[in-house]
Amino acid sequence: MLAFLIRRLLVAVPTLFLISVIVYALLALKPGDPIDELRFGNPGFTYADYERLVKLYGLDRPWYVRYWYWLARAVQGDLGPSRRYGLPAGEYVFRYRLPNTLLLSGLAAFLAFLVAVPAGVICAVYQRRFVDYFLTTLNFLGLSMPVFWLGIMLIYVFSVRLGWLPAGSTHTPGLVGSAWAHFVDRLRYLVLPVFVLSSLQMATWTRFMRSSMLEVLNLDYVRTARAKGLTEGTIIFKHALRNAVLPIITLAALTVPSIFSGAVLTETVFNWPGMGRAIYDAIIANDYNVAMAALMFISVLILFSNIAADIFYAVVDPRIRYD
Repeated sequence: MLAFLIRRLLVAVPTLFLISVIVYALLALKPGDPIDELRFGNPGFTYADYERLVKLYGLDRPWYVRYWYWLARAVQGDLGPSRRYGLPAGEYVFRYRLPNTLLLSGLAAFLAFLVAVPAGVICAVYQRRFVDYFLTTLNFLGLSMPVFWLGIMLIYVFSVRLGWLPAGSTHTPGLVGSAWAHFVDRLRYLVLPVFVLSSLQMATWTRFMRSSMLEVLNLDYVRTARAKGLTEGTIIFKHALRNAVLPIITLAALTVPSIFSGAVLTETVFNWPGMGRAIYDAIIANDYNVAMAALMFISVLILFSNIAADIFYAVVDPRIRYD
């Protein structure tokens, strides 16, 4: 296992380097530059100011030259300044945006896994019965509804019409009360975006869990266990579930990065200040350093999620060896 991890980590380094080159090139070749927002938003901004800032930020150099300067600073932990927010890009992304996304996406992934595994098992055990058809129909609805449409509909029903839940943001400004009151307030703002963000993963993972469980229930060792007189609960939860959950562990590990990077629609609909919204705003405003910091974080997350999936496979199934 140790040799496998070392090999994967060694491969990850050049992979991250190539990703950073491609991402930086695409951002640099995008029309406009980081000074456009200052130039068009400030009537007193002169051409002399523009030339001075172009030289100050090195925008008069080719993109590959600027990339090496960025890389030299990045390996030392300096991701450059955010020209839009006046903060270091790393501080803005990892201090002000990442915690919100960790909270939102972490709860969404946990909820999806918590619902999908038992739902998939129930569908497999009660195959072609009412509960199977009912949950399968819900899965198709979850796969078919666009995230932004579902979010808007939930806001209309639960916020506009019923007034039960807030429509967006993270907390009630100026709320005075105990720690419990602040916790409940934060929880109320999480209900709708967490449900929307987890809906697609719930449907996908439930379908995979159902298929995997059906395949395992038809294997010889399950039939042998039934022939020995073991109870159905023991067969399902002690023998079949352990093997059936393997594809779900891999799928969950590979899906977590997409939840973090793909939350832009959910965060936009619910005005949630997270990573997805930060990436979108940074690309629109040509704030290269913020975009690079966020996108490279997502890249690292994807690479290490793949490694984690392989490790979980070996932990759950002792037959798997990488040495």
